[in-house]
Amino acid sequence: MDDDITKSKVLSSLLWKLLERGGTQGIQFIVMIILARLLLPEDFGLLVLVAIFITLAGVIVQSGFNTALIQRKNVDEVDYSSVFYLNLFVATNLYIILFFTAPFIASFFAEPQLVSVLRILSFTLFFGAFNSIQHAVIARNMQFKKLFYSSLGAVIISGVVGITMAYAGYSVWALVGQQITNQLIVTIILWFTVNWRPRFLFSIERIRILFTFGWKLLASSLIDTLSSNIRNLLIGKMFSPAILGFYNRGEQFPSVIINNINGSIQSVMLPTLSFHQDNAERVKVMVRRSIVMSSFVIFPMMFGLAAIAEPLVKIVLTEKWLPSVPFLQIFCVSYALWPIHTANLQAINALGRSDIFLKLEIVKTILGLIILAVSIPFGVQMMALGVLGVGILSAFINAYPNLLLLNYSIQEQWRDIKPSLLTSLVMGAIVFPIHLIGLTDSVTLIIQIIVGIVLYVGLAKVFNFDAFTYLLSIIKGLFRRNTTTKIIVNEEATE
Repeated sequence: MDDDITKSKVLSSLLWKLLERGGTQGIQFIVMIILARLLLPEDFGLLVLVAIFITLAGVIVQSGFNTALIQRKNVDEVDYSSVFYLNLFVATNLYIILFFTAPFIASFFAEPQLVSVLRILSFTLFFGAFNSIQHAVIARNMQFKKLFYSSLGAVIISGVVGITMAYAGYSVWALVGQQITNQLIVTIILWFTVNWRPRFLFSIERIRILFTFGWKLLASSLIDTLSSNIRNLLIGKMFSPAILGFYNRGEQFPSVIINNINGSIQSVMLPTLSFHQDNAERVKVMVRRSIVMSSFVIFPMMFGLAAIAEPLVKIVLTEKWLPSVPFLQIFCVSYALWPIHTANLQAINALGRSDIFLKLEIVKTILGLIILAVSIPFGVQMMALGVLGVGILSAFINAYPNLLLLNYSIQEQWRDIKPSLLTSLVMGAIVFPIHLIGLTDSVTLIIQIIVGIVLYVGLAKVFNFDAFTYLLSIIKGLFRRNTTTKIIVNEEATE
């Protein structure tokens, strides 16, 4: 890791990560909208079922080593190459397992088409294993600009492939083609843009050292992935792929926003906090700032999105997707809490306490399974509300360890997010009833968005929110920096 991580470098990295997430997620979102209009809910439901197993296998391939590589202060080529070959070995074995178990999985869900879909999509495990070290190198050196180019190029090319196949009538295979192409292009671009190549080096001792930290993260990720996807498994088995498609599309809208903003913050936070892991007071300041700023941005987006859900779905996805509206609204509230989860958990990881991280995941999983078992008899919508309930309780669970590690209490965190939360609730409550006036969907949506933005920004300015002031100072700083750079360039050109 670089010897010095300055505020300027952190902001620059965050900017490129936001561009990478925003650009790729934005284009991906548009692609998914087009595909949703061309394909049926059943097609998306089938892909979700397959993605469950691919995701679980992908977690095992990473094995927590990538986070361990980022978290450690000093790593070398032996560490990188050892993890690379291990990941490739694990990916090969998991592909063989998925290949031969595919018929049994398809039989379990009574969907014969899952056999070929799962076998082909499982190839993405090799892509993940191949570029895993490139991702670690990028994160350690804050080179997110390279990730921006690879992700943007991949999402554009794969989007064209998916839409073309959908127009040609390939149904679920259009989604498969898009996924495969995306991972392939990312791997190719990173191979040529990141200055790292595997060497013929392998050390069991280095693997053992990294695994001491990484196995807890592996277990935590497996638990989290299983608990997150068990609902999809149950919905696909007990109900139908169509209902699973509605459930999944309802989750897609808020997840795109969160993966863009919160995912960017998370990617930059871990290496930054890890650099300052020996200074608990400094880590607390950074975590607190992250919670305040991300809450200020994400809360209004989530509550605003919940308020405009119905006209938005009608316009963007067409009326055949209206059953996804209740799920969309529930997941908006659930995802609004992610900044709190992320900041607290990344602080724990950065301080090297993966043991606490694992314990938290076990507690939250047990809690989630209990709530899931209670909610199943009441239907899919109640299962989604169960996710929200777990999210609210998890916010307190994730925050608790940092009272001891950083002296950052749950009460302090509540005071930090309260202004943004209450203002967002007020904004959403005013925006929501506008759709009852009886205007056309497009006019209603435009009015709701304008009223929401003006109301939230206006209240933030009137009450002089710290996050609002800080955000303006960053924007002004970036503007001054760009202006100064232009002046210097012009002067040099004149000379």
